[in-house]
Amino acid sequence: MTNFVEVKFPGLGWVLNVNPVAFRIGSIEVYWYGLLIALALILSVILALKQAKRHNFPEGLVYDTILMTIPCAIIGARAYFVACNWDYYGKDLKAIFDLRSGGLAIYGGVILVFIGGFTMCYIRKIPFRELADYCVVYLPLGQAIGRWGNFFNQECFGTTTNLPWGMTSSVIESYLKSTCPTLVSTMPVHPTFLYESLADLAIFFILLYIRKHSKTPFETSCAYFALYGTARFFIEGMRTDSLYLGNTSIRISQLLSLIFVVAALLYIAYARSKKIEKKGFPEKLYADESAGEGKKK
Repeated sequence: MTNFVEVKFPGLGWVLNVNPVAFRIGSIEVYWYGLLIALALILSVILALKQAKRHNFPEGLVYDTILMTIPCAIIGARAYFVACNWDYYGKDLKAIFDLRSGGLAIYGGVILVFIGGFTMCYIRKIPFRELADYCVVYLPLGQAIGRWGNFFNQECFGTTTNLPWGMTSSVIESYLKSTCPTLVSTMPVHPTFLYESLADLAIFFILLYIRKHSKTPFETSCAYFALYGTARFFIEGMRTDSLYLGNTSIRISQLLSLIFVVAALLYIAYARSKKIEKKGFPEKLYADESAGEGKKK
């Protein structure tokens, strides 16, 4: 049985055969979506460890953060999606745990990751501002890679377009016919997954620069929310699968994006006006890490 889908880019003359399944191990199918998320996670950890000493960030804390991040990201992303689609999941509670059928929302994962990080820092008496500003840089990198999973699944695309890079496939046509009857289903659509992937990659490099030069706590984190929020606000407006607030025409991701952008900019302005500066990690963290290395020797 084949899962290949023929994806066409008429304006460019490209035709690609795309399979959401990367490979199989016996009867178990491994999807590109999950594989790309794993790749994004591994790359982020490697870069975080490589750059830790340069930024006076305890290497051991990278592993602790990853162990906290993974469950928080999955649970938060799923909980957000389920909450926004409760009319469906409320009637079938078992479906909540069926992650293989899709249904993750980035904002939910990001929010719970920050809550989890804050909780971990509070318990261990670690300055959250330092943890957040160092680790947030790798969020858009992971998102940039993970978005390509949407391409392999043929999801998260936009409205129809005449632009040369517009794409179409049987999956897209079927979705437009059933969900967007006002659109011409045979027309190409905006590859919004690509727009966001490129925007996320640009944000990653911008945050690297900000993290290196910023002396204001939470400035790098706020820059992420301001930059990603702006990009997501406009890209979300093109999408055909947005989650809406109740029975209104308000797109939840656009509303959150607007809130994050305004809040982030207000904080940066306030922190700079008050000349609030970073304080770094307590010496005990480095002492504990050095002691641990000594024991290993």
